[in-house]
Amino acid sequence: MLITRFAPSPTGHLHLGHAFSACNAWKRARDAGGKFLLRLEDIDPTRCRPEFSASIQQDLAWLGLDWDGPVRVQSQYLPEYQAVLDSLAERGLVYPCFCTRSAIQRELAASAAAPHGPDGAPLYPGTCRSLSAAERAARFTAGEPFAIRLNMAAAFIPNLSYDEQGEGRIACHPERFGDVVLARKDAPASYHLCVTHDDALQRVTLVTRGVDLRPSTDLHRLLQALMGWPAPAYAHHRLLTDAAGRRLAKRDHAATLRSLRAEGISAQAIIERFAYQ
Repeated sequence: MLITRFAPSPTGHLHLGHAFSACNAWKRARDAGGKFLLRLEDIDPTRCRPEFSASIQQDLAWLGLDWDGPVRVQSQYLPEYQAVLDSLAERGLVYPCFCTRSAIQRELAASAAAPHGPDGAPLYPGTCRSLSAAERAARFTAGEPFAIRLNMAAAFIPNLSYDEQGEGRIACHPERFGDVVLARKDAPASYHLCVTHDDALQRVTLVTRGVDLRPSTDLHRLLQALMGWPAPAYAHHRLLTDAAGRRLAKRDHAATLRSLRAEGISAQAIIERFAYQ
């Protein structure tokens, strides 16, 4: 059975780009007689709000999209993500990083050519990777805040690939991400860890999401392989853009479904618009 999901973060109201992604996943599931799941990725307590969680469900219902089963709210399952981190730690695949963001930026600025990952972010230089057990213990005792990073050199698995619908098998290169953060003080588990865990738990067979997240698939396949989770197929869709050609985003104040509804625009008009964009 085909199982898709829509997994927004409740950091604001849904805009047209979100609606396009949700409709894409919903239609694929319904056309195949499968299931469409709704998940709220609210791990970041500094940005996520209950009122946005409620409005997401209201907007989807207004669009005529229904979902199967209860909504999975990630913040209610923090022990599950911690268990994944514990499993990786037991195998020596993660390490604590005591570097602050400003310290990392200073170190990278001092580098003649700091390498960047496929998502455009500069790669962590590995400052804390080689700390001794004694030094780590001393810094723990001192109460220094820390993040948990994946030790890519130890965790790397060669020859991974994934199935991209319409393209076939795509080779993965997760090493390009370097030692990514899997947890930090203000977010007890990263997007990468939570999304792969939940896709496996919920038996998602087809991940539909924007093409901007396609590079992350390489890293997600590595986490799936490390944890023995099944690998779903992927379908990365185009992004909707504004008149200036910029992708619709909350930070750019893209028009929300709520505001469009208030202007008298119907859900049907929005859905029909997706057919020719």
